[in-house]
Amino acid sequence: MQYAEIVSKINTFLVDEFEVAQDKIVPDANVKETLQLDSLDYIDLVVVIESNFGFKVKPEDFVTIITFQNFYDYVANRLAEKVNA
Repeated sequence: MQYAEIVSKINTFLVDEFEVAQDKIVPDANVKETLQLDSLDYIDLVVVIESNFGFKVKPEDFVTIITFQNFYDYVANRLAEKVNA
């Protein structure tokens, strides 16, 4: 899967699942603030990632995800690991 496809897929499910405006999802925006995430929303986000991309997310992985760019890179890296495994 190409990086642009990953970004598009993530943005689409964020708009659908978290009812956030597409124009709010920009690479340097803060994920937690933009999506107004609480602890239950993080669980929903993990489920959506796992079902859309087919890999398990560890809670500690979210420590490094601050911006949407971090989020895109995280998913792209995990998918690359999965392909190379």
